Amino acid sequence: MSRLKTRHCPFILSIFLLSMTSWVQAETLDRLAYLRLGISVSDLGNPYFAALAQGAKRQAQALVESDQVETLLYSSAYDVERQTQQIESFIEQSVDMILVSAAVFDAFEAVIDRAQSRGIPVLAVDVKALGADATVTTHNYQAGHLACDQLAQHLNFQGDVVILNGPPVSSIIERVEGCQQALAQYPAIRLISSDLNTGGSREGGLETMTHVLTRYPDIQGVFSINDPAALGAEMAGQQAGKRDFVIASVDGAPSFISRLQADDSLLLGTATQSPAKMAELAVQMGYDLLQGKALNLREVLIPARWVNAANLDAAEVW
Repeated sequence: MSRLKTRHCPFILSIFLLSMTSWVQAETLDRLAYLRLGISVSDLGNPYFAALAQGAKRQAQALVESDQVETLLYSSAYDVERQTQQIESFIEQSVDMILVSAAVFDAFEAVIDRAQSRGIPVLAVDVKALGADATVTTHNYQAGHLACDQLAQHLNFQGDVVILNGPPVSSIIERVEGCQQALAQYPAIRLISSDLNTGGSREGGLETMTHVLTRYPDIQGVFSINDPAALGAEMAGQQAGKRDFVIASVDGAPSFISRLQADDSLLLGTATQSPAKMAELAVQMGYDLLQGKALNLREVLIPARWVNAANLDAAEVW
């Protein structure tokens, strides 16, 4: 049985989330009549970020006296200069709060400070951002560890495995770290590649996996940093006529969940995220800051759950 390091233990997180629940339900000051949200995410082509944005808007609508919510939603495409300009635009348009999925952890401290000097709370979602008022993310180390421990069990703790990596943001770095720690527990598992960047996209997964199968045709297992790249990797396997490997992932995307049910699926399962819940908590934290409240927590980590073909009925759909 795999052991997760104590410092990453999801049971500690459950205490955090219980504290968060009581804090969200605490008595509030007068409700605001209008909220304008600025949201900058990594890739609006990924349904995960669309679900995150929808969760943010839904929570804002629950907080104001009427549905007086305006959402300014941009995609950074993992471009630091572009995302800096987006945050500057939010400041100039006098948004009430900013949610940001940072392209690089330490690239936005100055512009975040400018927003805060105007009284605009900045909440980091999905990935960490230096200088943000608070952070809400998946427990990404736990998600990677969970997925790769399930992969190892499926392989009977032996075989050759590759990691399909992605953009160097905190969420992906932590998932890969968790995966590597899980696999390292089993001496008969050999990690033969871990640094190939899929870009976190289906197209990138297809291209990268095609290269992997050319170089390592006899692999048994794959860990993908997200579901779009995993679906691309599966497509590469099908095009190569390969059916002797399986893919574990992180996300819980509807398209991945659907493919799990197919008879010809190469997908083992996914450690599911909760993008809507993530955004809802972030908006609540920003709202409380606007109300002059002190936050009980500055960082919330939401544990991932393993979903495979055997427990699809329990899967949370974005």
